[in-house]
Amino acid sequence: MTSKTKEHTLCSLLFKTTPNYNTNLQTLLRLVKSSKKDSIIVAPEVCLTGFDYDNFDEVLAFASEANKALKEASKDKIIILTIIEKIGDEVFNLVKVFHDGEIVHQRAKAKLFRFGGEHNYFAEGSDEEVKVIEVDGIKIALLVCFELRFKNLWMQIEDADVIAIPSWWGLLRVEHFTSLTKSLAIINQCFVVASDSLNSSCTKMSGIINPKGEVQRNEEKESLEIPFSKKEITLMRRYIDVGISLVSKPL
Repeated sequence: MTSKTKEHTLCSLLFKTTPNYNTNLQTLLRLVKSSKKDSIIVAPEVCLTGFDYDNFDEVLAFASEANKALKEASKDKIIILTIIEKIGDEVFNLVKVFHDGEIVHQRAKAKLFRFGGEHNYFAEGSDEEVKVIEVDGIKIALLVCFELRFKNLWMQIEDADVIAIPSWWGLLRVEHFTSLTKSLAIINQCFVVASDSLNSSCTKMSGIINPKGEVQRNEEKESLEIPFSKKEITLMRRYIDVGISLVSKPL
C-alpha cells in the first residue's frame, strides 16, 4: 500500500564490475543493505556481469540467481539496474525495477549502442515501452545508457519525478554524459539519478541532479544519497512554467 508520508532517498551507485559475477552481486547487495529505508537505488548498467560476450551462456545463467537475491533485498527499497536475460529465443538487456520483493516493472533496452556492437548480441526493445511508471507513490522513468541521447524519449517521460539512468558510458564521451544528464534534469524539471560504472573504460560520473540543475557527483563515494523532495519539483515547475503539467497524467 502506498504511503504519502514516506521519506524517500535517492541513491546513485558507483562500483567496479569484476569478472566474478557473484562478487559483483555481493557488492551490490552490500550497498543496498547500507542504504536508507525507502531508498530509490540506481546501479550501473549490466553491473553484475558486464558485457561479457565471451562467456554469454554463464551471463544468461546468472540472471536467475540475481533476480532471486534482488527480490529479497528490495523488501523496503526500490532497486533499479539492468540484467542480461533470455526470453524465448531472444536475448535482451532488461532494465528492471525491484520493490517489495517483486519485479514491478521491466523492459528491454530500446536503443542499442551499435557502435559498440550491442545489436550483434541483443534484441532491441520498443520506444513505446519508455514511459513513466509509479512505484511507491513516486513517478519514475528509466533511460538505459545510449537512450539518453534521444530527444523523443525525453518528451515521453517529461512528467516524471525521478529519471533513473543505469549506464555503461564510454570514457571518451564523458562530457556528453555529464552535459546530457544535467540538461535532462533542467528541461524536465525533475531529479535525475545517473549511475555509471567505475570500470576503466567508463566515465565514473555517477551522480544526482536536482530540478534546479544543481549537480552532485559520487566522486570517490560508492553510494551518493540525497533526500527526494516532491515539493522541490512542484516549486520549480511553478516558478519557471515550461508546460509540464502539475497534474499527473494517467499511467
